[in-house]
Amino acid sequence: MTDEGRAGQPPRLGGAVRRRRRSLDLTLAAVAGRSGLSAPFLSQIENDRARPSMRSLQRLADALATTAVELLAAAESVDGAVDVVRAGATAPLAPDARVRPLVRGDRELHALEFTGEQSADREFLHGHDELMYVADGGAEVRAEGHTYRLTAGDTLYLTGGVRHRWRSTLPGTRVLIVAASGRKGA
Repeated sequence: MTDEGRAGQPPRLGGAVRRRRRSLDLTLAAVAGRSGLSAPFLSQIENDRARPSMRSLQRLADALATTAVELLAAAESVDGAVDVVRAGATAPLAPDARVRPLVRGDRELHALEFTGEQSADREFLHGHDELMYVADGGAEVRAEGHTYRLTAGDTLYLTGGVRHRWRSTLPGTRVLIVAASGRKGA
C-alpha cells in the first residue's frame, strides 16, 4: 500500500478493542465497570461508531490490562519496512484528543505527538524505556520524587519501571514521546 492509501480514513480501533476484550473473556458490562465508561459507549467504540478521547482510551486500556499505545498499534496492520504518517492523517481518537500516533502498527517503537494543554492527573508506569522531547512550549515531569521543568528543545529519558506524570506548562506546547514497545521477538 502506498502512503496515500489511507487518506482520510482513521484506523479501525474498534476491532482491536473487541479482540482484546474477548481474549480476556470479558463482557462489555465488565469492561464498563472496570473503566467507568458506559457499556453503550464501549459498544459504539467497538463498532467504530465513536472515537474516544485519549483519557477514555487510557481508561479503556487500563480496564483491558494493556496500554492505549498498544490498542492504537493493534488497530492498524502495516505492511513493509517503510511507512509514512502524513501531518494531516486522522487518528482513531476523538478530534479534540490532542494526541496523534506517529508510528502505525505493531512496531518496535511507539511514538506519540501531544499538542496543547495536557494535565498531570494520571500516573504512568511503562515496562520499557521512554524519551520525551519538547518541540514547542514547556512541560513539567514528576518522576522519582523530583520535578523536571522542560522547555523547547529539552529531552527527558526515563528507564522502564519509573512512575511518572507530566503536564504542559505553556500554551502551544508540543511534546513527542518515543518508547520501546516491548514487542516479543523484536
